[in-house]
Amino acid sequence: MSKPVLVLKFGTASITKPTGEPNEPVMVDIARQVAALHPHYRIVLVSSGAVGAGKALIRDYKGDITQRKAAAAVGNLLLLNQYSRFFSIYGISIAQSLCERHHFASRDQFLQLKQTYEELWENDLIPIANENDVVSNRELKFSDNDELATLIAVGFGAEALMLCTSVGGLLDANGHIIRQVVEFDERVFGVVRTDKSSLGLGGMASKLTFAKLATRMGIRVVIFGLNEPDSLGRALRGETGTEFTPHPITLSARNRWLASGSLAVGRVQIDAGAVRALKQRRSLLAVGVRAVLDDFAAGELVEILDEKQETIAVARTRISSETLTQQLNQQNVEVANANDIVLL
Repeated sequence: MSKPVLVLKFGTASITKPTGEPNEPVMVDIARQVAALHPHYRIVLVSSGAVGAGKALIRDYKGDITQRKAAAAVGNLLLLNQYSRFFSIYGISIAQSLCERHHFASRDQFLQLKQTYEELWENDLIPIANENDVVSNRELKFSDNDELATLIAVGFGAEALMLCTSVGGLLDANGHIIRQVVEFDERVFGVVRTDKSSLGLGGMASKLTFAKLATRMGIRVVIFGLNEPDSLGRALRGETGTEFTPHPITLSARNRWLASGSLAVGRVQIDAGAVRALKQRRSLLAVGVRAVLDDFAAGELVEILDEKQETIAVARTRISSETLTQQLNQQNVEVANANDIVLL
């Protein structure tokens, strides 16, 4: 049997100094710990830090979007050189993978990405993924690398998704790490502080949002820190950090990709009768749609919300939002076929 997939995400605050420069001792330790796991897993390392690493070389850096892109163009090279140097100590070579949103939105392009990763794994290489900040724009950006790591984990059917944070896990009101989360509820999101590092884009709320998606797709998620010896291996074994219990799931690879709701471009709200129909594996009809909440084209992915505004499914639509709005009360107008709907 092939080795399971393990997705590791390291944020800017975890691997850089407060000034933004790569923290070499931390990166050396990451390489050591990942090398110990390498014989047992097909690993994807998602690493932030390119902007922080490169901004010192941009004159009069103020952090506007053009300067961030330029800093990323410089910083990606610096960061990958560091990773390459430290992994080579353990006889491991790495590969760069700059991802854009359309690589996941298009099934064909995603399969090409997956085939490339499989070829890298066959040659014992570790892909290091980051968003292609040089060309991405605000509309098509990933919200942060937590999202990128989650899309990779969901699409590749990872056994575990490990999200590194500077605080070591999800903290309760007293600052203690919550060791395990079985269900996401208001209490879980209620303990989240809204601050984040000055250099990074993500925070704990982002990690929880994507941990919720990943566990729905049957993926074990661990939020952990690097402030203890061998923390990566220990977190993977459930000895440190916060572990999020995955839901049992039997989706096909295509439906796992389809259900990665971060690709959704719109939302529709449906009534209770339509909810029952979807649970009976029927198609979504226009007569069951209460409201069209966003614009979308035919063939795009939408989230389906119930009357409580909770997302219960994602679907690839047969018609556009404009056509749906015009035909809301008409019978036998198919919004999404049952084969293109995945319940969450």
